[in-house]
Amino acid sequence: MLLAIDVGNSETVLGLFEADDLLEHWRVGTDTRRTADEWAVVLRGLIDGSSLSKLTEVEGIAMCCSVPSVQHEMRDMFRRHFGDLPAVIVEPGVRTGVPIRMDNPKEVGSDRIINALAASHLYGGPSVVVDFGTATTFDAVSVKGEYVGGAIAPGIDISVDALSRRGAQLHMVEIVKPRAAIAKNTTEALRSGIVFGFAGQVDGIVDRMVGELTDNPDDVTVVATGGLASTVVGECETVDVHEPWLTLIGLRLVFERNTG
Repeated sequence: MLLAIDVGNSETVLGLFEADDLLEHWRVGTDTRRTADEWAVVLRGLIDGSSLSKLTEVEGIAMCCSVPSVQHEMRDMFRRHFGDLPAVIVEPGVRTGVPIRMDNPKEVGSDRIINALAASHLYGGPSVVVDFGTATTFDAVSVKGEYVGGAIAPGIDISVDALSRRGAQLHMVEIVKPRAAIAKNTTEALRSGIVFGFAGQVDGIVDRMVGELTDNPDDVTVVATGGLASTVVGECETVDVHEPWLTLIGLRLVFERNTG
């Protein structure tokens, strides 16, 4: 089995693969105070607590990380607790097979490159990946599978938190589909603005990217992923596919490329 770990700014997603099949997955908070030993306890508890797997069955680890302090602890954990397993950390020097057509390729987050790889593998190119995380990121992939650029917007949780902090009579609400665009109370008004507002943002940016990628919009596959995608994708007109485990799939592909 392969353990794939996607460390984001807010959440860490973990998955266990048996060949191409994702057997198990978990989502935990990304705590920058967590030590290597604490991460090891978390992993052991999740994997050994599953009815489908045991830690002794894990044969390799692949990880991408957006948080340098967590990556340091993870690297230490792999060395001390799983030193007998091959581990691939996506960083400069690791083969992804994705040419990066950017002014400074090192600026691009490893998770965005992994998403581009997975989208190209699953759906071909050209494609646009919309990742709903701490930030909402938009990544464009050429017909040749190249990462050609993207856009970054504030994420849903960041925007909702800022609105509740700065609005004296506004409050945090559960983000679910609103009953109508024209709301009759403050809670529904917030939901309408958040859900329909973000859906409109996604459609607007995706339309512009598609127009820059190709003359035929039907050639482009728009893939949504990320922990908050299910909140909005149903209201987006441009999204073709919702693949919640896109990054984990990309990590599996990178592990195979770098370990044979």
